[in-house]
Amino acid sequence: MVYVRKNQRDLTAAERRKFVGAVLELKRSGRYDDFVRTHVRYYSADGDDDLRVAHMAPSFLPWHRQYLLEFERALRSVDPTVTVPYWDWTRDNTPAASLWGEDFMGGNGRRGDHQVMTGPFAYDRGDWPITVGVTESLFLTRDFGNPANPIDLPTARELSRATAETVYDSAPWDSTSRTGFRNALEGWTRAAGNARWRNHNRVHRWVGGLMLGGASVNDPVFWLHHSFIDLVWSRWQRKNPKAAYLPATPPPPGSAQYRRVVARNEPMPPFEVTPAQVADHHRIYRYA
Repeated sequence: MVYVRKNQRDLTAAERRKFVGAVLELKRSGRYDDFVRTHVRYYSADGDDDLRVAHMAPSFLPWHRQYLLEFERALRSVDPTVTVPYWDWTRDNTPAASLWGEDFMGGNGRRGDHQVMTGPFAYDRGDWPITVGVTESLFLTRDFGNPANPIDLPTARELSRATAETVYDSAPWDSTSRTGFRNALEGWTRAAGNARWRNHNRVHRWVGGLMLGGASVNDPVFWLHHSFIDLVWSRWQRKNPKAAYLPATPPPPGSAQYRRVVARNEPMPPFEVTPAQVADHHRIYRYA
């Protein structure tokens, strides 16, 4: 049966409680930290020599679609009524948004160490110790808007520049691709200062704290952010039905991307599915 992912602002109090409860249960069981380890393991940059699947590569969108689906399946094994809501950061774009309420994601970090002190994921509650990461932080941290070098969340106009692209991706298939929907949505640019961060990347920068870097999954808002990214991709697919995933075939020997990016029908580690196999999600879930 097809289930529905809702806008987080439309969740009832009971739906919020169930989602938080399922996330906390995955944390207690150790399964949540397995998802953190996966993202850390597959967070590779352009300069790395190995295969890139999660970021700075065409598979950014299908890899995270499958990753999100695996997480959602884990949540639904705890409570089959739970789905991953999405955060439309073009609308709910201030620290006052209900997303950051005491009953849901909790709020900003405090001054000094940026420790989150409110909500179910606050360290003081005892339910959310950080045990897997790339820093030594023991607690969830956030630094909304990065006051030391202020940055805003992406606007609807900025997002529309990405969705106006009509080709999925383009060579050289990395963070320097100047055209293509994938890189525009992921948000890599050659601009200077905060202008270099757009869309997906800009949201991570705005939240700050543990949302920066490979261990960003330690902040549960990661899932709501990526649910929206998946929704944007889904709408783009509907608008551009002939714009299939690229590259269609693997880059040849001698290419700078040889064995470094995934082609349309190649599996995306650690999953056994290909970009082509996750292109259509409508038999599994839809967005409200």
